[in-house]
Amino acid sequence: MKIAVISCIHGNYAALDAVLLDIDQQKAEKIYCLGDLVGYGPYPNAVVEQIRSLDIPTVQGCWDEDIVEGLNACECSYPSLLAEKRGKIAHEWTNKHVNPEVREYLAQLPHTYKEDNLCFVHGSPNSNHEYLLPEMDAFTALERVLSSDADILFCGHTHFPYVRTLDSGQLQVKVRQPNINEQPTISFNTPLKRIINVGSVGEPRHGRPNATYVIYDTETQAVNLREVEYDYQTTCAAILDAGLPPIFAWRLARGLEFAEKADDPTHVCER
Repeated sequence: MKIAVISCIHGNYAALDAVLLDIDQQKAEKIYCLGDLVGYGPYPNAVVEQIRSLDIPTVQGCWDEDIVEGLNACECSYPSLLAEKRGKIAHEWTNKHVNPEVREYLAQLPHTYKEDNLCFVHGSPNSNHEYLLPEMDAFTALERVLSSDADILFCGHTHFPYVRTLDSGQLQVKVRQPNINEQPTISFNTPLKRIINVGSVGEPRHGRPNATYVIYDTETQAVNLREVEYDYQTTCAAILDAGLPPIFAWRLARGLEFAEKADDPTHVCER
């Protein structure tokens, strides 16, 4: 069975519409969503209403959590002070514009969703704020998949699509305990696991403005990283019309992430 997995739509209705059309053309039988329906983009209510109308199994993203819980839910590290200020503006704008029923829907979303040997999360099984970057050390990455009790871990949050295969093999762990001379070594076998990051529908950061998502075949285990062109300029214009920070339109048009990094590269968000 072909399934489609989408993530990080961020209020970009035009991108979601284009991806749903592509999914239909790929003849996927089921769609899953990894959260971040809102934030940055100008159409949070329309995006949520579309996801709800299609009855798509969806987990809660970090932006969804922050809108429900308030900014205290933030566990992020902004790359600069200016980036943090712009993020706060986007939070306040989204918080002001989301409908009560949309907030209620975001609040009841689970942090993880599991089906057979597949697990769906926004960031990681530990936190929807944690980044599973492709360069993460193999032991930590394997631990994250093992903790999900699944063979395939689908995630988003980084806005950068990739597939990482963690080969089967034997691991040895030495546990250090105080006042014990003989330190025990624990050995165990690990089966083959995979992490599939589906990228971002509404705010890509892979260097192009195209929306990305994944088609996965549960019988052949084939992964198809899809990239969909759409009229991103429409969303850029709507971002400006809504009064959101213009930098959001600038980076959406380029598929870039840290446009603000040079402002204060030493700053770390302490919320």
